[in-house]
Amino acid sequence: AAAEFLGTTLAERGIELVYGGGNVGLMGVVADACLAAGGRVVGVIPRALLDWEVGHEGLTRLEVVDSMHTRKARMAELADGFIALPGGLGTFEELFEILTWAQLGFHAKPVGLLDTAGYYLPLLQMIERGVAEGFMKAENRGLLLAEDNLFALLRAMGQYHPPTVSKRIREEKHL
Repeated sequence: AAAEFLGTTLAERGIELVYGGGNVGLMGVVADACLAAGGRVVGVIPRALLDWEVGHEGLTRLEVVDSMHTRKARMAELADGFIALPGGLGTFEELFEILTWAQLGFHAKPVGLLDTAGYYLPLLQMIERGVAEGFMKAENRGLLLAEDNLFALLRAMGQYHPPTVSKRIREEKHL
């Protein structure tokens, strides 16, 4: 239901959906709902996945690329922001890669979690622990927006300004 609501809401707000181009899973649901509501949907899929017949054939545009690496780079290039729904390893991997790119200053786009039914609460607690134990700077928490309400998340993403943070964990001390 959250995936359908996201797709419909994006279409109603005139926000183009950029995603991995598949016709399965929650992202297939988001794409179908966006299209059904009159939205524009751009998919980016590696040839290998298209050959496995998981490519969505009803998209506004489907770009076929050579690899998963190219796919992620192309989606990041096309997107103005990123939203993660509850998911598995692929979702976690893409979320952390795009957050790492933000931390390194490779982009300044908002990254949001739609925390449906508290799914991401353990992850958010782990990030807090990373800060508490000195593995990440407190300011880097601001790279990830998390809301359990889609409208609140979209509002936060629209108002996003990336934190200004040194790329080093510990500043060098000069003698």
